[in-house]
Amino acid sequence: MHIDIITCLPKLIESPFSDSILKRAQNKGLVTVNIIDLRSYSIDKHKSIDDYSFGGGAGMVMMIEPIDRCLEDLKTKRTYDDIIYMSPDGQLLTQPVANELSLKNNLILLCGHYKGVDERVREHLVTREISIGNYVLSGGELAAAVLADAVIRLVPGVLSDETSALSDSFQDNLIAPPVYTRPASYKGWDVPSVLLSGHQAKIEEWRHEKAVERTKTRRPNLLSNT
Repeated sequence: MHIDIITCLPKLIESPFSDSILKRAQNKGLVTVNIIDLRSYSIDKHKSIDDYSFGGGAGMVMMIEPIDRCLEDLKTKRTYDDIIYMSPDGQLLTQPVANELSLKNNLILLCGHYKGVDERVREHLVTREISIGNYVLSGGELAAAVLADAVIRLVPGVLSDETSALSDSFQDNLIAPPVYTRPASYKGWDVPSVLLSGHQAKIEEWRHEKAVERTKTRRPNLLSNT
């Protein structure tokens, strides 16, 4: 998988890809993440990428020309499955969306900033818009990192235990069940005996029951989607 991330603040997004699972995925050659400074495609010597909004109003708007230049350059190198604009009013990121994107080969993530991008970018240049939640961030960089993390960990070979991702919350519209580790008893707080029994069928049954119970209590809306 190849992911290009377009941003006007490259340093803001470098850290998530320089450690842990995302770094190992790149070291294994399973994923390539390329962070692109949009100012490299600016329209003048001042590296300008934003301007005032037509009609007035507070805040600057990212111009279409640098974004179009960048996209056209990238598309000379490979064919992209999706060009995704990170937007608070886009399609909500869910586990099924992450699953779908993990099957793609080449993605572009466009990070907005300021008051967002010229609407013509959304109308003509991107293929999809994704939101990580019903709130507004200072820019799309953190959202792009969240999306990339959710997708990359699903790429075969990224996780050391291939079954780990299959038992994550939301994979089957259920929240993950409780998990425990040593010691089996701490301050009188004991691990459920079934988890110590070695009876795998009973353990899986317990986990499913707890997942359903926890989902009913914390996220009942998920059960309506089953």
